Amino acid sequence: MPKKNQNVQNPHELDAAEFFTAIDLIEKEKGIPKGYMLEKITLALVSAYKKDHPESGDNLVVDADEEKGTVRMYLKKDVVEKVDDPATEISLEEAQLKLPQVQLGDVISMEVKTRDFGRIAAQTARQVIIQGMREAERGMIFDEFSSKEKEILSGLITRIDPRTGGCSLRITSGSEFTEAYLAPNEQIKGEQYIEGMRLKVYVAEVRRSTRGPQVLISRTHPGLVKRLFELEVPEIYDGTVEVKSIAREAGSRTKLAVWSADPNVDPIGACVGPKGARVNNIVSELKGEKVDIIKWSEDPTQFIAAALAPADVLSVTTLDSPEDPLSDKESKGSCRVVVPDDQLSLAIGKEGQNARLAAKLTRYKIDIKPASALDGDAPQEEDGLIAEE
Repeated sequence: MPKKNQNVQNPHELDAAEFFTAIDLIEKEKGIPKGYMLEKITLALVSAYKKDHPESGDNLVVDADEEKGTVRMYLKKDVVEKVDDPATEISLEEAQLKLPQVQLGDVISMEVKTRDFGRIAAQTARQVIIQGMREAERGMIFDEFSSKEKEILSGLITRIDPRTGGCSLRITSGSEFTEAYLAPNEQIKGEQYIEGMRLKVYVAEVRRSTRGPQVLISRTHPGLVKRLFELEVPEIYDGTVEVKSIAREAGSRTKLAVWSADPNVDPIGACVGPKGARVNNIVSELKGEKVDIIKWSEDPTQFIAAALAPADVLSVTTLDSPEDPLSDKESKGSCRVVVPDDQLSLAIGKEGQNARLAAKLTRYKIDIKPASALDGDAPQEEDGLIAEE
């Protein structure tokens, strides 16, 4: 009668088949590399043994051989004549009972029965493995979302804080997803949010934290408008048209300065699109926020005049301003702008918004004066306005 094949588990080994099957499953389901998990599990086994045998020191070695299907742990011991530390040393006489050819000064590997770990040690191993998986997942999420910094992602609103109005969003990138928080000060004023609503957000920054990656998102960042134009305008995406500068007061108005090195390309026309289709799509996404598109110029006087649109400008004079160590380092200086009397309120804008955005866009401190002020008809200071970034 033929003998049945019997697979007898070596008491010195873990259930290797189950061990490697679990690692394969983790790699498939979580995307965590097998090598990473083997490293973490090796550390877990060593940590578990040291929990019950703190005297073992750093002489433990784990050998996980996937090809042979074995997982074994060894405790290295020095062969000595007289044993002072049984955890790290073995006498020559005892060593030669195991390996007759061994000599003084050799190092032998004593196999450890990994199945004999205590309950606390086993729990330690499990905790280290779980922690390793969490760290790997967080690392993968951080790598994925940090590559999306200064980009637009679409998120699903999962919760709205009734007290503050802050929104929790589930955002996805590739195969990874995470929760992000849209703070009230990063929301467009007047926008209404409801749970289950999809929303485009700008990834301002990705940080590491003890709870995993922290993705900072915004709907008010000027970068959101810039990225929306890249999505809508192929000429910006391929570099034919450049966005040189942008100034925004979220929910109200944005000024965008564009330029093209190709004389045959109208940068403003490309952004506006046929019958205004491209810019209208962006305005719709921004819930009606006004967008002024102007042509950037290397000549600051032309650029400043264009930035004050829709007002007409008679003249722009750049001024040499004394260096101020407390001033914005990015400021390019100051200028005086003269506009027709009937264009003054238009140049300044409601509550000074047009002049303020123009100053941000050009990075010039702008002093706006009506033409009559120069003729001596109305020299009062209140007839003009000084706009800063």
